[in-house]
Amino acid sequence: MTVADIASWLKGELVGDGTREITRVAKIEEAGSADLTFLSNPRYEQHVRRTGAVAILVSRTFDIAKASAPPSLAFIRVDDPYLAFLEVLKRLTPSLDPFGKGIHATAVISPTATLGTGVDIGAYAVIGDGARIGGGTRIAEGCVVGTMAEIGGDCRLFPHVTIYHQCRVGNRVTIHAGTVIGSDGFGFAPKPDGAYEKIPQLGIVVIEDDVEIGSNCSIDRATMGETLIMKGVKLDNLIQVAHNVVIGENTVIAAQTGISGSTKLGKNLMVAGQVGFAGHLEVADRTVIMAQSGIPESITEPGKTYFGYPAKERNRAFRIEAVIRSLPELAREVASLTRRMDEVLKKLESKS
Repeated sequence: MTVADIASWLKGELVGDGTREITRVAKIEEAGSADLTFLSNPRYEQHVRRTGAVAILVSRTFDIAKASAPPSLAFIRVDDPYLAFLEVLKRLTPSLDPFGKGIHATAVISPTATLGTGVDIGAYAVIGDGARIGGGTRIAEGCVVGTMAEIGGDCRLFPHVTIYHQCRVGNRVTIHAGTVIGSDGFGFAPKPDGAYEKIPQLGIVVIEDDVEIGSNCSIDRATMGETLIMKGVKLDNLIQVAHNVVIGENTVIAAQTGISGSTKLGKNLMVAGQVGFAGHLEVADRTVIMAQSGIPESITEPGKTYFGYPAKERNRAFRIEAVIRSLPELAREVASLTRRMDEVLKKLESKS
């Protein structure tokens, strides 16, 4: 595929030689002969002048004249370089199919389970009584789909995913290896003798359409009612979602985040890694939460960015952080001023 071909189907503006062939894609700092790369983050602009790529995807506002790029480097201006790069990636990189075809001989499928057309089930998977699996869904090795659980069409369950009894998964959902959907919520009532009585967890988990969940996540079933992951949500690896949590549409959450029970996250949130949410709170739509923040109370105003523990609006949090970093110097200045004041007072006392 030539540079000109790529520019044409991306509806981009080609600047430079369009006749050279592209066979691979690569990061800008690693790209070489026959590679296409992209620039979407200004921090990587320094690599443009020394990249070995054949062509680079840039924004339509990128100033090529100031880039000091190699003369052989072709530029393709597009609306969004990152999304355009993903489209090229899908075309140039063959996708490996990790799923077997058909139903493996070692799979255990209840006679009361219902399978749609074209379902693939891998080795040693278990499909429980009354479970329903939609057409085109592919279930890898070692997965367990519990009694009366429901999985929609065109889903992908990677190895050792567990869907507990009665939980429901929508259409076009991808769940990566080791994730558990529907384990008991963390509910225990203290007894007079200091021991704890387990609270029955009678609810379910509902995962709506077009959700993707990373590996080794745990999404607990509700105490009563539903733990709800709404359509379009994307969860990274190692995320804990407690009982009765609601995650709103198109929210994205990075790794090692924990969400305590009965918390409700709005739509289109962006949550960075290692964020902790206290329980029984609500977070407004379009909130951005930076890494390692702690959210102890509800956030009611949409579209704000928060940082720190306890989390504060970003600009205020940064100002506080700047003051904290200057405390050692301030302490030295206060100590110096105190000594000087003591000296002045002693001189005044001696004169009196």
